[in-house]
Amino acid sequence: MAKGFFSSSSSRAHHRVAWVLLCLCMMLCRVHGGSSSRKVYIVYLGDVKHGHPDHVVASHHDMLTTLLGSKEESMASVVYNYKHGFSGFAAMLTPEQAERLAEFPEVISVEPSRRHKASTTRSWDFLGLNYQMSGSAVPHGTNYGEDVIIGVIDSGIWPESRSFSDQGYPPIPSRWKGMCQLGPDWDKNNCSRKIIGARFYSAGLPDEVLKTDSLSPRDYGGHGTHCASTAAGSAVQAASFNGLAKGVARGGAPHARIAVYKTLWGAQGIGYTSDFLAAIDDAIHDGVDVLSLSVGFPDENSFGALHAVQKGITVVYAAGNDGPRPQTLENTSPWVITVAASKVDRSFPTAITLGNNQHILGQSLNYHVVNSSAGSSRFTGLVSDECTIASLNATAKDVKGKILLCSPLPDDPLAIAPGITFNNALQYVRNGGGSGLIFAQYTTDLLGVCQGIACVIVDLDTGKKIKKYILGTSSPMAKIELARTVIGKEISAPKVASFSSRGPSPDYPEIIKPDIAAPGANILAAVGNSYVFMSGTSMATPHVAGIVALLKAQHPDWSPAAIKSAIITSAHVTDERGMPILAEGLPRKIADPFDYGGGNINPGGAADPGLVYDIDPRDYNKFFGCTIIRRANVSCDATTLPAYHLNLPSIAIPELRHPITVWRTVTNVGEVNSVYHAEVQSPAGVKMEIEPPVLVFNAMNKVHTFKVKFSPMWKLQGDYTFGSITWHKEQKAVRIPVAARITIQDFYADVA
Repeated sequence: MAKGFFSSSSSRAHHRVAWVLLCLCMMLCRVHGGSSSRKVYIVYLGDVKHGHPDHVVASHHDMLTTLLGSKEESMASVVYNYKHGFSGFAAMLTPEQAERLAEFPEVISVEPSRRHKASTTRSWDFLGLNYQMSGSAVPHGTNYGEDVIIGVIDSGIWPESRSFSDQGYPPIPSRWKGMCQLGPDWDKNNCSRKIIGARFYSAGLPDEVLKTDSLSPRDYGGHGTHCASTAAGSAVQAASFNGLAKGVARGGAPHARIAVYKTLWGAQGIGYTSDFLAAIDDAIHDGVDVLSLSVGFPDENSFGALHAVQKGITVVYAAGNDGPRPQTLENTSPWVITVAASKVDRSFPTAITLGNNQHILGQSLNYHVVNSSAGSSRFTGLVSDECTIASLNATAKDVKGKILLCSPLPDDPLAIAPGITFNNALQYVRNGGGSGLIFAQYTTDLLGVCQGIACVIVDLDTGKKIKKYILGTSSPMAKIELARTVIGKEISAPKVASFSSRGPSPDYPEIIKPDIAAPGANILAAVGNSYVFMSGTSMATPHVAGIVALLKAQHPDWSPAAIKSAIITSAHVTDERGMPILAEGLPRKIADPFDYGGGNINPGGAADPGLVYDIDPRDYNKFFGCTIIRRANVSCDATTLPAYHLNLPSIAIPELRHPITVWRTVTNVGEVNSVYHAEVQSPAGVKMEIEPPVLVFNAMNKVHTFKVKFSPMWKLQGDYTFGSITWHKEQKAVRIPVAARITIQDFYADVA
């Protein structure tokens, strides 16, 4: 067993005492839900300025003692000390105390701790990572991500799942400094050579959350287990959801190690900023290589991720699930990889036969359940309703033994809300003794589980056809078959999922976000001892984390910025037929950088990108110091450049009124002697010029800088248009997205 894997006996005793005290404290006063005058504030102090963590903690208490008047009050107020990757603490304070503390000269920011929620068998084959097939896109030299450590900050893990078998694994890497934190349902044997570390962060949990969870790293919600198995699950043969999507379940880096940091709790996956920062701080200390966070996180507290990146850790975040509305992105800091969700080439066609023998195909997860009506091939009565909450209350008693068609009112195609109303309708049908549900809606990319009765989702046009049949027939009948699994080229993919949050960035408009899209719709992965479907950018995030682990194994000297660049510049913007990738929405459209950043992830291309746009992590401070530092009495450097001058693998110009020139620097990581030629696709209404148009690399010249001049073609209060800059060398293409908006006025409200 590697040193540091488990704590020593004295340390274990210390942790038991601390755990008891924590439990007592939580029983007496929930720090996030207790006194109205005191709440948890996060105090950020910047880089660690003391050699030993104990000295860092002592400096925190000295500061609080000065504020509160006694060492005892200081000790009682602290919730977390951040002492490894960065310096700071979370403490119970009144608003007045927080304001006074913000005036201390060594304090950078004081922010309240906020509440957060959590935002496969086919997806890896679709991305070309078929480990059992010769000629697949698995990068050479990765050994499936062996000994790369992925930190999963989520709702914990279910260690008994077959996806976390450590059979055949070598000893834990000696560089690992983490621990296996014990709990009432978690002992040292739940950690392994696969799950090499496990911690949990529970300060301030409300009582109602603890009733459905346990003070341990164990995952009772399933979200964290699903994400961990997607990123790094060991191969499991014949995994399926009740026979659907049957195949080999595995992670993107199936030989990578997993470190678990449980910060989300209960069925809703609730956590707090202070817990996430404590987890990031510990992960930096423990020695993870990649951090995967399938959660929304406020950008004012993104300094934790920045410190991780400055320590060489690639941080991957979910973009959010509030699409297809624009400007709904979360986690938009430039130092992280922000992931949108896309669809793979798999569907679950479900046949509906009407009483007139008309055959219709919808989609569902309708599987056979013993002693249920699901999938029964018998005709039953068919009734229709608009399925508002009010009408469902009146309808449920009339559906006994029948199939209910839920279709929106003719003048309100959006009357049926995605997801929530489907589940409500399903419950009403079950309560009323109905035999099935046909649910008509616009595309949401969310397939509900039928829960023991037959169900199927159809589009609005199909719903109208079925309703026309009902209205024109005296005794309408229908039957719903079991769903089938169909994969392959006949299915148009990838597409950006409709729920995936969209840009432009509401926080940093000079940066294109999201960065990349990855599979996130109807992903099958481990939950408990089974395999289930989940959808969301939460599912897309571990796909990217797994690919980052492969890249770290192949290129251990690459920086987080170089890895991010390789992923963005090699992404696909067309399918294998050359057709542009589409984005689901209202309406469906050709995807643009605000939907998917660089495009859909391409693991094979990312392993050999040719050129990378690298960034010294200290450069982030030059551009974003005023964003990170929230104190009113700190003046920003007047010479700070706009963020589009940061050497990112994208360019966004949100206010183009006169010619603007930006520079980009590329580093050759491919063949030593290489010549690249520029291809420019200018955004509509913008003249874009590249100088020089040819880059020549050799052993002496591995790095080149080029400039890009943007000129508006009209005087106009316009909207964003999109283009790209691609460097070509034979079959290799290194592409970055470009977005620009011509404007003539400041603070223009584009509302009419």
